[in-house]
Parts: sequence; C-alpha cells; structure tokens
Amino acid sequence: MSLLDVDAMSCFYGDFQALFDVSVTVNEGELVAVIGANGAGKSTLLSTVAGLMRPASGDVRFDGTSIGRLPAHRRVAAGIALVPEGRCVFPSLTVEENLRVGGHRRRRGPWSLRAVYDLFPALEVLSRQWGGTLSGGEQQMCAIGRALMGNPKLLLLDELSLGLAPVIIKTLYETMGAISKEGTTVVLVEQDVGRALAAADRAYCLREGRISLSGPTAGLTREQVVEAYFGV
Repeated sequence: MSLLDVDAMSCFYGDFQALFDVSVTVNEGELVAVIGANGAGKSTLLSTVAGLMRPASGDVRFDGTSIGRLPAHRRVAAGIALVPEGRCVFPSLTVEENLRVGGHRRRRGPWSLRAVYDLFPALEVLSRQWGGTLSGGEQQMCAIGRALMGNPKLLLLDELSLGLAPVIIKTLYETMGAISKEGTTVVLVEQDVGRALAAADRAYCLREGRISLSGPTAGLTREQVVEAYFGV
C-alpha cells in the first residue's frame, strides 16, 4: 500500500525550474533512496513533500489524502518529519531539549526519549550538552532523534552522510534497519550512491530535475545507475 504519492510535480525557484513533472511512489514500510548529482532536485523534492515549498503543478498525496495545500506544520501533525540538509540543531538548547522539541505534537507511536537513547546511546551521554557544541555526527544523530520523537509515519532524510566521518556514516546506516523495524517509512536523499542503494528497497535517480531511473535496488546494475546519474 502506498503511503506517499508525488504526482507529476513541477517546482520553480523564481524563473528557474527545479523539478519537471516528477512522480514518486513510496510504499508503507519501505526505505526509498533518492540519488543524483548536486542540483538534480533531490532536496527540492523533499522540501515540497514536507510543505516548505509549494509546487507549481502536480499534487502530493499522503496516506491516501491530498496534502498539496497543507502548510508544513499540518504535515508534521499528519506524520511527516524532515531532517534537513545541515541538520539545523538548536544550538542554545541541550541535546535532551532538542529531542523534546520534536515530541511536542505528542503523536502516538514507538518513539520516546528512552527509545531514541537506545537507538543512539551517545545522545544519552551528551544529553546535557549544548546543541551548538556537538560534532557533525552528533548533530545528525540529534536531528534524526528529534524527528523520530514526533513518531512520524514518514521520515525524510536529506543528505544523511554529508560531511561526516566514515565511522559515523556506518553507525547512521546501521540504525536505518531499526527505524524501519519500528514501522517508520524512510525516504533517503543521498550522494553516497553505494551506501544508499545497499540500504534501500527501491531507488529513484534524479538528473536535472527529471526522473532518469527508478526501480527495486536489487535489479539495478552499475551501468544503469551510471547512465542515469551522469547521462552517459
């Protein structure tokens, strides 16, 4: 059963068109990767699903209901959470305060402060540390934990591994299975193509604002991915 349907969506930044009639389907319980080079439209796609941008045309349906006109805070209440590129942790709040901000909607579900600490034990150790003093990897854990505290049905992760050390990236990817096991559907935007395809059930490749490839990751060849990614 599909949880998210993006239907023929086009988006602009002023006169610049970032997405051209993009259609994406995400089924409940899946981990779907969105890959592509810089400027391909990946972050625009997530921002539009989260309600931070309004599409020029097309629609977004979530759990069978059109949400194309809903503001971002209504989409959070419906069960969509975005971890943006750059993480955006509140620097003047402690780790625990950052996490509790994510739970202010009090949606029912498996994610609580205890569950997030079990997923990321480092955050419990750092619970009283200011968000602005965290390393990049610690901030990413905090941002993901904050999103999970809202008990989303759909978790949108923008550039999960950007700027992080390999050991941290490995840790973050290891948590994806635990997140999915709790019933959270994940859409992952990533430039680390190998890791993204290894973790995902299905993938979409964006090139210059258009879908250039889609399908189950198990059936995608390296040649297909290279052609879709670079257009060669």
